[in-house]
Amino acid sequence: MKKQISDFRVAENQLLNRQYFLLKIRRDEPLPPIFAGQFAQVRVDNSAETFLRRPISVNFVDYGQNEIWFLIKIAGKGTEKLSFLKKNDLINIIFPLGNGFSLQTNKNANLLLAGGGVGVAPLLYLGYTLKKQGFRNVNFLFGARTEHDLLLIEEFEQYGTLHFTTEDGSRGECGVVTQHSILKNEKFDFIYCCGPAPMMSAVAQYAETQNIDCEVSLENRMACGIGACLCCVTQNAEGKNVCVCTEGAVFNSKKLIWQI
Repeated sequence: MKKQISDFRVAENQLLNRQYFLLKIRRDEPLPPIFAGQFAQVRVDNSAETFLRRPISVNFVDYGQNEIWFLIKIAGKGTEKLSFLKKNDLINIIFPLGNGFSLQTNKNANLLLAGGGVGVAPLLYLGYTLKKQGFRNVNFLFGARTEHDLLLIEEFEQYGTLHFTTEDGSRGECGVVTQHSILKNEKFDFIYCCGPAPMMSAVAQYAETQNIDCEVSLENRMACGIGACLCCVTQNAEGKNVCVCTEGAVFNSKKLIWQI
């Protein structure tokens, strides 16, 4: 897929809470095909401390508005700078990058989309895509520390059934994602997962014990996003080093070595 380097204008920058914000960017030119699970390398302008672009998962795509959404966690100087962008500010991105999630052929398959923290970001566009393609049984399972850390709930409700775990029990079941009762009470045909590495490892282990195919979206640090710098390299189950930015970020969980 051909990559583009393009300027966009900020359409909206919404602070969701102290840690997260939703950045919507738009351009006049029609967008190329973008698949759920792909990402962009975002340039951080006017920041002497931030030289490298930041890899950000695509949260949603609105082709009618030529608009891309990014759900971003403020984790350092670069993302903090992006949180200050105002409407009509210019922003430059390289996109679409990486490989997205695969789609199943059985529209009646029972699907689980599991996420935690900012890892829920690519699952919104995936849920939209699955519903548009006619999949009938889409379940979201999200884990967070408290109910205040659960993001974009109204948006996710449009595309599937939501289930929650919170560490303090403030919403949903108390505990972590892999402790939710739905994993005992329902049989899933396929799992999609993105979030903190320990969570993905636990979900991958659950999928293997239940003989369920599972895809995970890794969140390794990236500098270039095109396979040149090699800083995002991870080891697969064959003992080979693979670039997450070009051969992922989505992988079959069985093809990775989980070192948590």
